[in-house]
Amino acid sequence: MELRKDGTLTRQDLEHPHSQIGASPFFPRRAACPTGRRGGMTRRQFIGSALLATTSAMFIRAEEPPRWQIGCYTRPWAQYDYHFALDGIAAAGFKYIGLMTTKSKNNLIISLTTTPEEAAAIGAEVKQRGLKVISMWSDDFSTDYTDDLKRIIENSAACGCPNLLLGGTDEKHADAYYKIVADCCDYAAAKNVGLSLKPHGGNNANGAQCRKIIDQIGHKNFRLWYDPGNIFYYSDGKLDPVNDAATVDGVVAGMSVKDFRPPKQVELTPGTGKVDFAKVLSRLQQGGFTHGPLVVECLDPGDAAHLNTEAVKARRFLETLTGQQA
Repeated sequence: MELRKDGTLTRQDLEHPHSQIGASPFFPRRAACPTGRRGGMTRRQFIGSALLATTSAMFIRAEEPPRWQIGCYTRPWAQYDYHFALDGIAAAGFKYIGLMTTKSKNNLIISLTTTPEEAAAIGAEVKQRGLKVISMWSDDFSTDYTDDLKRIIENSAACGCPNLLLGGTDEKHADAYYKIVADCCDYAAAKNVGLSLKPHGGNNANGAQCRKIIDQIGHKNFRLWYDPGNIFYYSDGKLDPVNDAATVDGVVAGMSVKDFRPPKQVELTPGTGKVDFAKVLSRLQQGGFTHGPLVVECLDPGDAAHLNTEAVKARRFLETLTGQQA
């Protein structure tokens, strides 16, 4: 491509079928010149138009709505080595994974005994399958000092996980447990790891109880990981999560997508039980949870082939629920 002495592009260049400008969607081959010049486009006009096009593209990307992060935990494959879970979740079409239970000495993929180097290696295995760790279940930690929880936070960071999921504790140890959580909030934030509490029995069995604990700690890095199946489970089917969700406005960071069937069954593929996920999600959105992790925790149990089939069903269910591709 050549320029005239006055700095304009020739008509031949503008109209040539292989011209870079002529092939651009922002520069049609016979664009009218605003100055009335028939011979071509000046360099200043060319540069200005290119900048405008780039700015417009950036603006369009910035206006794209935040997405739901549709994922699956390893829990359904707990009877197998964790590699079965990683392979099954990837094959089912998920992009995000939650590290939870597996066949190991302590039934966890990453625990207190895991070194940061080992956690990083597991994170690399996840990445090799085209997945990203979105949540990690916390091992139990001592309530006598903060070192245990800090070590788990370090492992969460090492495997590339942005959120550590806490199950809470019993009433006897609650004060010491949540003091350690409060003491570690800043440490976790510095590692780019959020801390979340899920409804899990005891004094954190439902949204209102979890909300009370979160408000008492009062740290922006300690939020709620909602679990509609557990709301039913720990209330013996009496408290509907559609109603419970109204108690957690403004504090939800993610959700364990878990269903429920009376009397006490949660090992179900989402969408086959009593939880009305559309209404639950709608109420959570009303309270500010408009995007973020939606991670399947349980599937209808069976062998590896059955689990992989159910994982696909769960992914499709969430795609329909959210109106977006995983």
